[in-house]
Amino acid sequence: MKALVLSSGGVDSTTALGMAIEKYGKENVIALSISYGQKHDKEIQAAEAVAAYYGIEQLFLDLAKIFRYSNSSLLKQSTDEIPEESYSEQIKETGGEKPVSTYVPFRNGLFLSSAASIALSKDCGVIYYGAHADDAAGAAYPDCSPAFNDAMNTAIWEGSGCQLKIEAPFIHMNKADVVRTGLKLKVPYELTWSCYEGGDRPCGKCATCLDRAAAFAANGVTDPALV
Repeated sequence: MKALVLSSGGVDSTTALGMAIEKYGKENVIALSISYGQKHDKEIQAAEAVAAYYGIEQLFLDLAKIFRYSNSSLLKQSTDEIPEESYSEQIKETGGEKPVSTYVPFRNGLFLSSAASIALSKDCGVIYYGAHADDAAGAAYPDCSPAFNDAMNTAIWEGSGCQLKIEAPFIHMNKADVVRTGLKLKVPYELTWSCYEGGDRPCGKCATCLDRAAAFAANGVTDPALV
């Protein structure tokens, strides 16, 4: 079987990529990296470096026009500042009743739908993506939840004529568990980029930087991207 992996260049998707390569072999794995109008291209650069490291085929897709109506603080057109606090703090402020400001409306739904079409065209039988339990907590990113994953898996399975399924191997794991998995697989975390800002080095203040640092610390190692 061939696998298509949604590869953003971050910790979670790169770990999913490492898992797919271990299971299917690099000759049977394709990385798909998607631009969506984000404020910088560091993610795509990281995804390119990761694909080159593994020596796999990489495809690119630009969905920026779909998200041009969104005011997510991650996107170029937004005038909102990216919050400099953890997701847990942001969830407290919303009472866990609505997504955080960096949520891009139905992004994973659009990514998976687009990936399904490409996967079928490339004779793939499975799509991997890196959603994990921390992202789904408190409705921060509702398109990372188990319920969403199950619904999309059903839709893609039925809509593909029962040829294609999705795998979210971390859907019940936290980020520390994801990193633990990746360390065992010797995933090249030094090549990855998670920061929502596009500087020369991670800002260390945005939610994804804080969560990433905590995940590596929970495993007793320093984030390789900071060494």
